[in-house]
Amino acid sequence: MSLIGQDSKENITERFARHVSSGKAEFFAQVGVDFIFGKREGVYVWDVGGNRLIDCHCNGGVFNLGHRNPRVVAALKRALEELDIGNHHFVSEHRAMLAERLVSLCPGDLKRVVFGVGGGEAVDTAIKLARGHTGRPKVISAHGGYHGHTGLALATGDEQYRRPFEPLPSGFVQVPFGNLAALEAAMGDDTAAVMFETIPATMGIVLPPEDYYAGVRQLCDHHGAVMIIDEVQTGLGRCGDVWGINTYGVIPDILVTAKGLSGGVYPMSATIYREHLDHFFRQNPFIHISTFGGAEVGCYVALEVLNILSEPGFMEHVQRMAGLFQEGFDQLRVKHPDVLVETRQRGLMMGLKLANQAFGPMMTLAGFHHGLLTIYANHDQSVNQLLPPLTIQPDQVAEVLASLDHMLTWLEESK
Repeated sequence: MSLIGQDSKENITERFARHVSSGKAEFFAQVGVDFIFGKREGVYVWDVGGNRLIDCHCNGGVFNLGHRNPRVVAALKRALEELDIGNHHFVSEHRAMLAERLVSLCPGDLKRVVFGVGGGEAVDTAIKLARGHTGRPKVISAHGGYHGHTGLALATGDEQYRRPFEPLPSGFVQVPFGNLAALEAAMGDDTAAVMFETIPATMGIVLPPEDYYAGVRQLCDHHGAVMIIDEVQTGLGRCGDVWGINTYGVIPDILVTAKGLSGGVYPMSATIYREHLDHFFRQNPFIHISTFGGAEVGCYVALEVLNILSEPGFMEHVQRMAGLFQEGFDQLRVKHPDVLVETRQRGLMMGLKLANQAFGPMMTLAGFHHGLLTIYANHDQSVNQLLPPLTIQPDQVAEVLASLDHMLTWLEESK
């Protein structure tokens, strides 16, 4: 018997509302979306009723290699024949193997790894390390940024997420993203860390000035602060290089990765840090633990993810697909100038800036009727995020662009 579609949409939704989240069920009912994930494979997802969409949301980059990538699924099956999660207190063969492979793909002396389950946990680890290393309290992040919903990560994020849970830990300050003068004014001898998403997705796929991260690096060096880069969404090939920050030519002190490292089948995150920070954890080897962080079955899966990303031609494929999207976006801007006002892109990290705030949610809704799953940016709802699987093929890019054309036409007719 199939695991999918064992009940009707109505019964599934009612059960979900009763036992999981009444708020989510009510929200989707109000906006007229009844999509419930069913079959999923490659770039496509189907709802339990059979409606097919190309997934350009990818859960923020979880499905970088597509849904149920055969090699990733095979790796998990192989791991389950011999491994379980392991024991985080002891030396681990498989954590060591994954860490060695992961740092081999990092620039500079980013050579140490702490594993976790999700991005928020990895961000918390980065902040703990920065404060432990410097002995300072202040952590600076961006207005409108997003780093997760766990304790310290929540304090770095946008006000709408953290306000209901105040009072939060002290020492957290936000500055406008992309503004070096504002960052410099906020920094001082009490600054432990500066942390940004390389390209903030929830903010609206905002691209910083090309020299921005070089400036952030200089300011951190001047003040003795730790530079943390959140690559949960931009990393692992999304921007046309292994790490998005590589495309800016800057080496951070700590790099956080998650989502795509899982291959979409086993939760995995990592906080990767430079050698000079290691004295803190060396002196306190049990001060940070994560029972399920770096689960050994997941390490085997993540190794296969990295093997795929490292194969000859993989990044070139991402860059070629990005070029096809760029050409298509240029044509869409010419054809729909009244609704599509700007396109934002670095590799396959892409956003469409629409004429007003209402158009973002409307565009998402239109996608369900035109074969495309795309989500608006919560902090700037005029931007629709596009994060297709990195494995997308030219004919599927053409399919996405055709869907966007129909969706933009519908927006024009709905004005």
